Amino acid sequence: MPKETFDLRAIAVGAYGPSLLYGVATGAILPVIALTARDLGADVATAALVITLSGIGSLVTNVPATLIATRFGERKALVGASLWCAAAMFLALAAPTLPVFAAAVFMVGMAGAVFGLARQSYLTEAVPAHFRARALSTLGGVTRIGVFVGPFAAALAMSALGLDGAYWVGGVASLVAAALSWRVPELEVAGRTAGGGRPVGAASALTPTVRSTLRSHARIFVTVGIGVLLIAAVRATRQAVLPLWAESIGLDASSTALIYGLSGAIDMLIFYPSGKVMDVKGRRWIAVPCMLIMGTALALLPLTDDAVGLLLVALLIGFGNGIGSGIVMTLGADLSPSPGRPQFLGIWRLLTDTGNMGGPALLSLVTALATLSAGIWATAVLGFLGAAVLWYWIPRAAPGAAEPAVTRG
Repeated sequence: MPKETFDLRAIAVGAYGPSLLYGVATGAILPVIALTARDLGADVATAALVITLSGIGSLVTNVPATLIATRFGERKALVGASLWCAAAMFLALAAPTLPVFAAAVFMVGMAGAVFGLARQSYLTEAVPAHFRARALSTLGGVTRIGVFVGPFAAALAMSALGLDGAYWVGGVASLVAAALSWRVPELEVAGRTAGGGRPVGAASALTPTVRSTLRSHARIFVTVGIGVLLIAAVRATRQAVLPLWAESIGLDASSTALIYGLSGAIDMLIFYPSGKVMDVKGRRWIAVPCMLIMGTALALLPLTDDAVGLLLVALLIGFGNGIGSGIVMTLGADLSPSPGRPQFLGIWRLLTDTGNMGGPALLSLVTALATLSAGIWATAVLGFLGAAVLWYWIPRAAPGAAEPAVTRG
């Protein structure tokens, strides 16, 4: 698509509106999942396990999500995922027992896998390579804004409806996301009919599978793929270490929440400039500094002993993570083939979800065996390792030339 003919505003509402609302829906229930589980009779350990079910649901659905997106197309996948999320919200709202509520949380994770893959695949196809990083960074930023707003919307609803208010916000936001997703124009993609269904005749035999994509792009998955796994691990762990360290140095809950919120604000305000840098200079100009900054901040965190020191480190963590908004999606888009993009991105998301679960697990293990400081420093090492991997393996070509270079992998 020529540069002069592309206008992001033409697809902005359909592309970003559902993501904003989906972020509001998931953000609304995050603070109350454990509380609802406790109300249904769970002890603290079981409530913590229920929280992880969303991540597990996403992890196990990433590969099946590719089949949904390939069979029905991105637009229908977005609508279906939003409706499934809404069903999960209303099931959680009406859950009479803990197992039913746990199933609802698992369903939210399933919906997230399909929604995330479909929206990334859609924008990758719809946006030209010279604008791709800005488009996907904006997608990441819009989602973060939604997740940030969600708890406030839930708090307002809960002032009148109690805990149920959070799930009403989640359910209604998901339904509106489904309605907006229906406005997304369907794309014609190689290997798929114009209506999003399976190709017929000889083309059907050429449709890539998850297995063939894994085999043909194995080199990418064990090089840049390891880098994005490490990004996900550090990002997931940073969310846990700030409140844990704040508690260890004696800060109260309100101070911790303020510091965490300010870090999140920095995180979600700088997504577009970083996307422009990636489009103009290349992906390494953001991917490597993102990991170096977060690694450095995590290495400094155990050296803080008061609110001011923790705030400065938290702001640095937020800045490092914020400049990397969209980097995982952008790399996946650059390296994914067409046809076969949904299959590739399903594996890509599987790697990131593995990092999302593996990072906090490493923090927990090292903390149990040694100290919290050691666990945080272990995460900092992952950040520096990720920077090295990404610097070495991310293609050095200009963004527009990145895709042809990777078909050799």
